[in-house]
Amino acid sequence: MSQNPILFLKSLFEENYEARKRVFRSIKAKSDAKRTTMEKTADFMTSNFGSNTFLLFNVFLFTSWILINTNQIKGVPIFDPFPFNLLTNIVSLEAIILAIFVLISQNRTAKVDDLREETHLQLNLISEREITKLMKMMALLLEKQGLDLSQDPELKKMIRPISEEEIEKRLEKEIL
Repeated sequence: MSQNPILFLKSLFEENYEARKRVFRSIKAKSDAKRTTMEKTADFMTSNFGSNTFLLFNVFLFTSWILINTNQIKGVPIFDPFPFNLLTNIVSLEAIILAIFVLISQNRTAKVDDLREETHLQLNLISEREITKLMKMMALLLEKQGLDLSQDPELKKMIRPISEEEIEKRLEKEIL
C-alpha cells in the first residue's frame, strides 16, 4: 500500500476540516444577531451609561440640583428643599433601572461565555484526537525504522485516546 505521504497526511487533516470550520465561527456575532429588543437596549445602556461622560453628567446634575435647592444660585426658585426627597427618589429609580439593565446585559454575556467555553472544549477534544493520531503515526514510523517502543509506558499512556465520558463524569463530580 504505497501512498504518497503528502496526500495521506492531507486526507487525515481534511476529515476534521469541517468540524474546525464550524468551531471558529463567531459565537458573539451569532448571539448579537439574535438579541431581543430588551437585550439590545440593555447592551446600549450598559455601554453608554458605564462611561465617564455619564458619571460627569450625574455629578453636574446632582451638584446643580443641590446648589439650586440650597439657594446657592440666586434667581432660580427652590423646587426640592433639603432633605431633597425628589432627588433621592430620582437617584433611587435611576440606580434600580441601571442595575436591572446591567444584570440583563451580564446574563447575555454569561450565555455567550458559556457557549465560547463549550466551543473551546470541543476544539480541545478535536485537537487531542488529532495529536493522538499524529503520535500513533510517529510511533508506527519509528517502529518501522527498527526502534523498540514497547518499553515506553509513558508513550503507551499518551497514545491511548482520552475518554470524553470519563472527563464529563469527573467534572460532574467536582461541580456537584
